[in-house]
Amino acid sequence: MPSFVRQLSLSLAAALLAVNAQAAVKVGEPAPNFSLPGSDGKTHALADYPGKTVVLEWTNDGCPFVKKHYGSGNMQSLQKSYTGQGVIWLSVISSAPGKQGHVDAAGARALSQSRGASPTQVLLDDQGTVGRLYQAKTTPHLYVIDPSGKLAYAGGIDSIASADPEDIPAATPYLKNALDEVLAGKPVTVAVTKPYGCSVKY
Repeated sequence: MPSFVRQLSLSLAAALLAVNAQAAVKVGEPAPNFSLPGSDGKTHALADYPGKTVVLEWTNDGCPFVKKHYGSGNMQSLQKSYTGQGVIWLSVISSAPGKQGHVDAAGARALSQSRGASPTQVLLDDQGTVGRLYQAKTTPHLYVIDPSGKLAYAGGIDSIASADPEDIPAATPYLKNALDEVLAGKPVTVAVTKPYGCSVKY
């Protein structure tokens, strides 16, 4: 019985630590550092980009909501526009092996080429560690980290939660607006929105 109680206590403590770690990821607070393998075969860490504005984009090429933004060219346009302004754009794939959207490094490179994507790096989060750390819920799910290392935006790419590309022009472009404000040194007006898309396939 004592060992059972001790084990239960340890389990509860671990659960509380997990909850506290999840709760720690908040807009306005420092974005937690991480490192992941990239599609280029190298390891990349958030700490590699001090003083930079960073976008984290959770993606899954099999998701119709992701296809909406890549099939229309919207995501690629944002990537090219903002990386051209010095923004670091990290596309994160947290799909587990055997689940929709999972690719290896070679598959990720081929995917970027086939859809004309141009993020700074594609990061492979097979175990879902970083996705869970940032509480990424959907694909796409977008985060903006400002040059001071604080999380400045978390949420959807825009305001219309559909898989129809024709809705893009009428939507409020939450991500674009947040990036423009961060790059201008202004506080983000709408810093948290509800993401929409497919569930991340942990």
